[in-house]
Amino acid sequence: MSGTEGGAPVRGLGTRVAGRVAGGGMRVFLVLVGLFWLMPTIGLLLSSLRDPADIAASGWWEVFTAPAQLTAENYANLLANDTITDSLLSTVLITVPATVLVVVIGSLAGYAFAWLDFPGRDWWFLAVVALLVVPVQVALVPVSELFGTLGIFETTFGVVLFHTAFGLPFAIFLLRNFFAEIPRELLEAARLDGAGEVRLFTRVVLPLGGPAIASLGIFQFLWVWNDMLVALIFADSESPPITVALQQQVRQFGNNIDVLAPGAFVSMVIPLVVFFAFQRQFVSGVMAGAVK
Repeated sequence: MSGTEGGAPVRGLGTRVAGRVAGGGMRVFLVLVGLFWLMPTIGLLLSSLRDPADIAASGWWEVFTAPAQLTAENYANLLANDTITDSLLSTVLITVPATVLVVVIGSLAGYAFAWLDFPGRDWWFLAVVALLVVPVQVALVPVSELFGTLGIFETTFGVVLFHTAFGLPFAIFLLRNFFAEIPRELLEAARLDGAGEVRLFTRVVLPLGGPAIASLGIFQFLWVWNDMLVALIFADSESPPITVALQQQVRQFGNNIDVLAPGAFVSMVIPLVVFFAFQRQFVSGVMAGAVK
Protein backbone atom coordinates (compact mmCIF):
# COMPACT_ATOMS: atom_id res chain seq x y z
CA MET A 1 0.00 0.00 0.00
CA SER A 2 1.34 3.40 -0.90
CA GLY A 3 2.51 5.70 1.89
CA THR A 4 0.78 8.69 0.31
CA GLU A 5 -2.70 9.54 -0.79
CA GLY A 6 -3.08 12.26 -3.38
CA GLY A 7 0.56 13.27 -2.96
CA ALA A 8 0.25 13.97 0.81
CA PRO A 9 1.96 11.67 3.33
CA VAL A 10 -0.39 9.51 5.38
CA ARG A 11 0.12 9.83 9.11
CA GLY A 12 -0.30 6.61 11.02
CA LEU A 13 -2.43 6.24 14.13
CA GLY A 14 0.62 6.17 16.38
CA THR A 15 1.95 9.37 14.85
CA ARG A 16 -1.36 11.17 15.32
CA VAL A 17 -1.69 10.02 18.94
CA ALA A 18 1.90 11.01 19.71
CA GLY A 19 1.31 14.44 18.19
CA ARG A 20 -1.79 15.05 20.28
CA VAL A 21 -0.12 13.86 23.48
CA ALA A 22 2.90 16.05 22.77
CA GLY A 23 0.67 19.09 22.21
CA GLY A 24 -1.34 18.55 25.38
CA GLY A 25 1.74 17.68 27.38
CA MET A 26 3.46 20.86 26.24
CA ARG A 27 0.50 22.98 27.35
CA VAL A 28 0.50 21.31 30.77
CA PHE A 29 4.26 21.83 31.04
CA LEU A 30 3.97 25.53 30.16
CA VAL A 31 1.17 26.00 32.70
CA LEU A 32 3.31 24.37 35.39
CA VAL A 33 6.29 26.54 34.48
CA GLY A 34 4.08 29.64 34.63
CA LEU A 35 2.74 28.69 38.07
CA PHE A 36 6.24 27.95 39.32
CA TRP A 37 7.42 31.31 37.99
CA LEU A 38 4.55 33.12 39.70
CA MET A 39 4.93 31.28 43.01
CA PRO A 40 7.20 33.92 44.65
CA THR A 41 4.75 36.65 43.62
CA ILE A 42 1.79 34.70 44.97
CA GLY A 43 3.66 33.96 48.18
CA LEU A 44 4.56 37.62 48.65
CA LEU A 45 0.95 38.69 48.03
CA LEU A 46 -0.44 36.20 50.55
CA SER A 47 2.25 37.11 53.08
CA SER A 48 1.35 40.79 52.72
CA LEU A 49 -2.25 39.88 53.67
CA ARG A 50 -1.35 37.92 56.83
CA ASP A 51 -0.80 38.99 60.40
CA PRO A 52 2.89 39.17 61.44
CA ALA A 53 2.26 36.52 64.11
CA ASP A 54 0.84 34.14 61.51
CA ILE A 55 3.79 34.82 59.22
CA ALA A 56 6.22 33.93 61.98
CA ALA A 57 4.28 30.80 62.93
CA SER A 58 3.76 29.18 59.50
CA GLY A 59 4.30 29.50 55.77
CA TRP A 60 2.13 31.50 53.39
CA TRP A 61 0.54 28.31 51.98
CA GLU A 62 -1.35 27.89 55.26
CA VAL A 63 -3.91 30.43 54.02
CA PHE A 64 -5.40 27.78 51.76
CA THR A 65 -6.50 25.83 54.86
CA ALA A 66 -7.12 28.89 57.05
CA PRO A 67 -8.32 31.76 54.81
CA ALA A 68 -9.45 33.70 57.88
CA GLN A 69 -5.81 34.75 58.29
CA LEU A 70 -6.13 37.15 55.37
CA THR A 71 -6.47 40.79 56.36
CA ALA A 72 -5.96 44.19 54.78
CA GLU A 73 -4.54 45.67 57.97
CA ASN A 74 -0.97 45.47 56.65
CA TYR A 75 -1.83 47.75 53.75
CA ALA A 76 -3.45 50.18 56.17
CA ASN A 77 -0.18 50.20 58.11
CA LEU A 78 1.69 50.73 54.86
CA LEU A 79 -0.37 53.80 53.97
CA ALA A 80 0.26 55.14 57.47
CA ASN A 81 4.03 54.72 57.06
CA ASP A 82 5.32 58.07 55.81
CA THR A 83 8.68 56.61 54.82
CA ILE A 84 7.15 54.13 52.39
CA THR A 85 4.56 56.49 50.91
CA ASP A 86 7.14 59.26 50.43
CA SER A 87 9.50 56.78 48.80
CA LEU A 88 6.80 55.65 46.37
CA LEU A 89 6.21 59.27 45.39
CA SER A 90 9.95 59.81 44.99
CA THR A 91 10.18 56.71 42.79
CA VAL A 92 7.40 58.02 40.54
CA LEU A 93 9.04 61.45 40.34
CA ILE A 94 12.29 59.79 39.23
CA THR A 95 10.95 57.04 36.97
CA VAL A 96 8.41 58.97 34.91
CA PRO A 97 10.69 61.89 33.86
CA ALA A 98 13.64 59.55 33.23
CA THR A 99 11.45 57.38 31.00
CA VAL A 100 9.82 60.26 29.13
CA LEU A 101 13.13 62.05 28.50
CA VAL A 102 14.81 58.90 27.18
CA VAL A 103 11.88 58.14 24.88
CA VAL A 104 11.62 61.70 23.52
CA ILE A 105 15.34 62.38 23.09
CA GLY A 106 16.00 58.84 21.85
CA SER A 107 13.24 59.15 19.25
CA LEU A 108 14.56 62.46 17.93
CA ALA A 109 18.15 61.24 17.84
CA GLY A 110 17.17 57.91 16.30
CA TYR A 111 15.32 59.68 13.49
CA ALA A 112 18.25 62.02 12.91
CA PHE A 113 20.75 59.16 12.68
CA ALA A 114 18.46 57.17 10.41
CA TRP A 115 17.25 59.77 7.91
CA LEU A 116 19.10 63.07 8.25
CA ASP A 117 22.45 63.79 6.66
CA PHE A 118 24.88 65.79 8.78
CA PRO A 119 28.68 65.85 9.09
CA GLY A 120 30.14 62.87 10.94
CA ARG A 121 26.80 61.09 11.30
CA ASP A 122 28.24 57.58 11.11
CA TRP A 123 31.11 58.40 13.47
CA TRP A 124 28.72 59.92 16.00
CA PHE A 125 26.56 56.82 15.81
CA LEU A 126 29.59 54.59 16.37
CA ALA A 127 30.36 56.66 19.47
CA VAL A 128 26.81 56.07 20.72
CA VAL A 129 27.18 52.32 20.11
CA ALA A 130 30.49 52.36 21.99
CA LEU A 131 28.75 53.88 25.01
CA LEU A 132 26.57 50.76 25.28
CA VAL A 133 29.48 48.81 26.76
CA VAL A 134 30.30 51.39 29.45
CA PRO A 135 29.18 49.96 32.82
CA VAL A 136 27.35 52.16 35.29
CA GLN A 137 29.90 51.42 38.00
CA VAL A 138 32.66 53.15 36.04
CA ALA A 139 30.83 56.49 36.15
CA LEU A 140 29.76 56.50 39.79
CA VAL A 141 32.81 58.29 41.22
CA PRO A 142 33.40 60.92 38.50
CA VAL A 143 29.68 61.67 38.17
CA SER A 144 29.42 62.02 41.96
CA GLU A 145 32.18 64.62 41.89
CA LEU A 146 30.54 66.41 38.96
CA PHE A 147 27.13 66.45 40.64
CA GLY A 148 28.73 67.72 43.84
CA THR A 149 30.33 70.58 41.93
CA LEU A 150 27.04 71.42 40.21
CA GLY A 151 25.09 71.18 43.47
CA ILE A 152 22.71 68.45 42.28
CA PHE A 153 24.10 65.58 44.34
CA GLU A 154 21.37 63.83 46.36
CA THR A 155 18.60 65.48 44.35
CA THR A 156 15.81 64.04 42.25
CA PHE A 157 17.07 65.98 39.24
CA GLY A 158 20.50 64.37 39.58
CA VAL A 159 19.07 60.85 39.63
CA VAL A 160 16.85 61.60 36.61
CA LEU A 161 19.83 63.07 34.75
CA PHE A 162 21.98 60.01 35.48
CA HIS A 163 19.30 57.53 34.34
CA THR A 164 18.60 59.59 31.24
CA ALA A 165 22.27 59.75 30.26
CA PHE A 166 22.79 56.01 30.65
CA GLY A 167 19.49 55.12 29.00
CA LEU A 168 20.04 57.17 25.85
CA PRO A 169 22.71 55.01 24.10
CA PHE A 170 20.44 51.95 24.05
CA ALA A 171 17.42 54.10 23.12
CA ILE A 172 19.20 55.73 20.18
CA PHE A 173 20.61 52.41 18.98
CA LEU A 174 17.23 50.67 19.16
CA LEU A 175 15.15 53.41 17.56
CA ARG A 176 17.69 54.29 14.88
CA ASN A 177 17.69 50.69 13.66
CA PHE A 178 13.89 50.54 13.77
CA PHE A 179 13.38 53.85 11.98
CA ALA A 180 15.91 52.85 9.30
CA GLU A 181 13.59 49.99 8.30
CA ILE A 182 10.84 52.43 7.26
CA PRO A 183 10.56 52.41 3.45
CA ARG A 184 12.27 55.42 1.92
CA GLU A 185 9.49 55.71 -0.64
CA LEU A 186 6.99 56.42 2.14
CA LEU A 187 9.06 59.29 3.48
CA GLU A 188 9.71 60.68 0.02
CA ALA A 189 5.98 60.61 -0.74
CA ALA A 190 5.30 62.57 2.43
CA ARG A 191 7.95 65.12 1.47
CA LEU A 192 6.40 65.50 -1.98
CA ASP A 193 3.10 66.26 -0.27
CA GLY A 194 4.79 69.18 1.45
CA ALA A 195 5.58 67.62 4.84
CA GLY A 196 8.55 69.13 6.63
CA GLU A 197 10.87 67.20 8.90
CA VAL A 198 8.85 67.98 12.03
CA ARG A 199 5.55 66.93 10.47
CA LEU A 200 7.20 63.91 8.87
CA PHE A 201 8.54 62.85 12.24
CA THR A 202 5.30 63.35 14.16
CA ARG A 203 2.80 62.15 11.54
CA VAL A 204 4.70 59.30 9.84
CA VAL A 205 7.72 58.09 11.80
CA LEU A 206 6.27 58.13 15.32
CA PRO A 207 3.08 56.18 14.45
CA LEU A 208 5.11 53.56 12.58
CA GLY A 209 7.64 53.38 15.41
CA GLY A 210 5.00 52.95 18.12
CA PRO A 211 5.89 49.31 18.96
CA ALA A 212 9.61 50.05 19.30
CA ILE A 213 8.94 53.18 21.35
CA ALA A 214 6.59 51.25 23.65
CA SER A 215 9.23 48.54 24.11
CA LEU A 216 11.86 51.15 24.93
CA GLY A 217 9.53 52.84 27.41
CA ILE A 218 8.87 49.54 29.20
CA PHE A 219 12.57 48.67 29.37
CA GLN A 220 13.49 52.09 30.71
CA PHE A 221 10.63 52.19 33.20
CA LEU A 222 11.51 48.77 34.62
CA TRP A 223 15.21 49.58 34.82
CA VAL A 224 14.72 52.89 36.64
CA TRP A 225 11.92 51.65 38.93
CA ASN A 226 13.89 48.59 40.09
CA ASP A 227 17.24 50.37 40.36
CA MET A 228 18.89 50.52 43.76
CA LEU A 229 22.59 51.17 43.04
CA VAL A 230 22.15 54.61 41.47
CA ALA A 231 19.40 55.57 43.92
CA LEU A 232 21.53 54.48 46.87
CA ILE A 233 24.32 56.85 45.83
CA PHE A 234 22.64 59.82 44.16
CA ALA A 235 19.11 60.02 45.63
CA ASP A 236 18.09 62.20 48.54
CA SER A 237 18.70 60.24 51.74
CA GLU A 238 15.72 61.96 53.37
CA SER A 239 13.30 60.76 50.68
CA PRO A 240 14.84 57.78 48.89
CA PRO A 241 13.14 55.65 46.21
CA ILE A 242 11.19 52.57 47.24
CA THR A 243 14.06 50.13 46.68
CA VAL A 244 16.34 52.03 49.06
CA ALA A 245 13.53 52.64 51.55
CA LEU A 246 12.74 48.93 51.78
CA GLN A 247 16.42 48.12 52.19
CA GLN A 248 16.67 50.64 55.02
CA GLN A 249 13.58 49.20 56.68
CA VAL A 250 15.10 45.73 56.63
CA ARG A 251 18.35 47.01 58.09
CA GLN A 252 16.75 49.12 60.82
CA PHE A 253 13.58 47.17 61.69
CA GLY A 254 14.07 43.57 60.62
CA ASN A 255 10.87 42.43 62.30
CA ASN A 256 8.36 44.82 60.71
CA ILE A 257 7.21 42.32 58.11
CA ASP A 258 3.72 43.85 58.19
CA VAL A 259 5.20 46.88 56.36
CA LEU A 260 7.93 45.19 54.34
CA ALA A 261 5.72 42.56 52.70
CA PRO A 262 3.02 44.91 51.34
CA GLY A 263 5.66 47.49 50.46
CA ALA A 264 7.64 44.95 48.45
CA PHE A 265 4.49 43.72 46.71
CA VAL A 266 3.39 47.25 45.75
CA SER A 267 6.91 47.95 44.49
CA MET A 268 6.74 44.84 42.33
CA VAL A 269 3.15 45.02 41.10
CA ILE A 270 3.38 48.53 39.62
CA PRO A 271 6.00 47.53 37.00
CA LEU A 272 3.92 44.43 36.26
CA VAL A 273 0.85 46.57 35.62
CA VAL A 274 2.86 48.80 33.28
CA PHE A 275 4.23 45.76 31.43
CA PHE A 276 0.86 44.08 30.96
CA ALA A 277 -0.75 47.37 29.94
CA PHE A 278 1.68 47.64 27.01
CA GLN A 279 2.23 43.93 26.47
CA ARG A 280 0.97 43.88 22.88
CA GLN A 281 3.13 46.81 21.82
CA PHE A 282 6.09 45.27 23.65
CA VAL A 283 5.78 41.98 21.77
CA SER A 284 5.37 43.81 18.47
CA GLY A 285 8.46 45.87 19.14
CA VAL A 286 10.56 42.86 20.15
CA MET A 287 9.47 40.92 17.05
CA ALA A 288 9.95 43.89 14.71
CA GLY A 289 12.40 43.00 12.00
CA ALA A 290 12.27 39.27 12.75
CA VAL A 291 10.04 38.67 9.71
CA LYS A 292 10.84 40.25 6.39
